[in-house]
Amino acid sequence: MSVKKALETFGKRVQQQARANLTRNKMNASKGLYESTKYDLTVSPNSFILSFDLENYWQFQDSGVSGTERKFNTPFSYKTKKPPAQIFEKWAKLKGIKPRNKQGKFTTYKSFGFAVATAIFKRGIKPTKFFTKPFENEFKKLPEEVVEAFALELDDLLTFTTS
Repeated sequence: MSVKKALETFGKRVQQQARANLTRNKMNASKGLYESTKYDLTVSPNSFILSFDLENYWQFQDSGVSGTERKFNTPFSYKTKKPPAQIFEKWAKLKGIKPRNKQGKFTTYKSFGFAVATAIFKRGIKPTKFFTKPFENEFKKLPEEVVEAFALELDDLLTFTTS
């Protein structure tokens, strides 16, 4: 199998599996993260560049975010600033959620958004590894020659950039 074909297969499988994970975990109300999960393979005479393009918040969904009360094994955490309530207002509208208070009376989307933002600030966001797991699994399937070639190039790059 050629390097180009191996990398195309790798990119396609990671993309498909990451999107499937988003759907399975019901994480695509707006479809923004799902639609943005793409790969690009650029082939030059002396190199291959494989990149993945995702919405800028993908890392928080993938790695999770520790809250002020509940912690996860992640580099991200809420300390003083809550997530924006407007995001959860839009999410509730997209999902068709009709917010109610403790007495069962309808309440505003604004108060719902604030309540969800406060809950996430305290409890955090559980890691999903929607992208990391497919990437690692597919990396293990790459032909040994490709992995060895990229390991050598990575060593050269690290040597070059740190010198």
